[in-house]
Amino acid sequence: MENKNYKVQPKTLPGFMELLPDEQIKFNYMIDKIRSTYEKYGFLPLDTPIIESADVLLAKAGGETEKQIYRFNKGENDLVLRFDLTVPLAKYVSIHKNELTFPFRRYQIGKVYRGERPQKGRFREFYQCDIDVIGEGELDISYDAEMPSIIYKLFTELGFKDFTIHVNNRKILNGFFEELDLSEKITDILRIIDKIDKIGVESVKTELGKLDISNDKIDRIIDFIKISGTNEDKISKLSQLGIENELFNLGIEQIKDLIKYAILFGIPEKNLELDLSIARGLDYYTGTVYETFLNNYRQLGSICSGGRYEHLTESYCDNNFQGVGISIGITRLFDQLKELDLIEMGKKSVAKVLVVSMDENIDECIKVATELRNKGIPTEVFMQNKKIKNKFKYADKLKIPYVIVIGEEEIKNNTVTLKNMETGEQTTVSRDELTIDL
Repeated sequence: MENKNYKVQPKTLPGFMELLPDEQIKFNYMIDKIRSTYEKYGFLPLDTPIIESADVLLAKAGGETEKQIYRFNKGENDLVLRFDLTVPLAKYVSIHKNELTFPFRRYQIGKVYRGERPQKGRFREFYQCDIDVIGEGELDISYDAEMPSIIYKLFTELGFKDFTIHVNNRKILNGFFEELDLSEKITDILRIIDKIDKIGVESVKTELGKLDISNDKIDRIIDFIKISGTNEDKISKLSQLGIENELFNLGIEQIKDLIKYAILFGIPEKNLELDLSIARGLDYYTGTVYETFLNNYRQLGSICSGGRYEHLTESYCDNNFQGVGISIGITRLFDQLKELDLIEMGKKSVAKVLVVSMDENIDECIKVATELRNKGIPTEVFMQNKKIKNKFKYADKLKIPYVIVIGEEEIKNNTVTLKNMETGEQTTVSRDELTIDL
């Protein structure tokens, strides 16, 4: 027999974020800033299904990624939850290639799912905010240079000042390793040097040694990725290495052009750094790569990353689509900024006005609220029959900036009493002239 007194212990699964209303308001504000910035640069909105057919989504997955995928059966259908927004983009472009205009500029903000072990800064469900430019055939390097300008604009809009966008080119790295006769080990080497910030130089040397790379070549690799100076100095030092590898020299020309265009796009030079240690561990990057760091909080890791890739749709069609893009893991970033107390939460309500009645009759309150909403002013009506002091306390707790009070006198004179909750100032305003300065 069912025990009606039994209660299920409410809990949220590890790796899933739930926010209080003031936190959610701030989170939504950041999402809105990201969306509006993407649209300022002409990126088109896109949404793709969270659930995809397993054979479609897993066509471009493998290794650790495939182990983390949420997979399930519904009837005869083998289904998965999307693990990023790039593979669904590849599928989308393949399906709609004859309907799209190229270069295709798209943005997508949505949840993705990975069955990772939950830990600080790691989520199983999280929002990604992506932009990509997809070209059919060649895609000019100026598109790569536009990405840092968007990163700069976006994080400036979000209130960050001291940050650096680190750029590199995988062609430079691949060409250099080919010169050292390490072509077969490039992928493993890139994965190791990409961790240099986390594990340090000595650990990188140890890891490289495990690949049976000689000490002389390991020293050359470390010296190479530690080349210092201004961006111009680094490019000059790269050119003076005397490396004849075609890929290497193409990479130098591309990074030169990227930095030139990025400055034209309005990025201050102090916010853009050629960093030869940036590799981005993912295999599919073939050219430019980006990582963005808050200078005083490097422990957060990269807050925005991405790069240039080729063969976007090779698993789905024969067209030569290539692209360049960036991604912000906004859930992880928000959580870490909150943890460091770097986010001012502020508002606890989206309403600008609370309309209250002096008695239990709320008819006029509803009418006034409707008039204000029709003027585009977010308005809430307090409809509980409580004492007036409780109504003001409610507004104060939610930090609603204005309270409109309506009583018999106000109804008779077609006025309202408007109270500024911050200053305490009260004024009598005609209903016909009522507006709120937002």
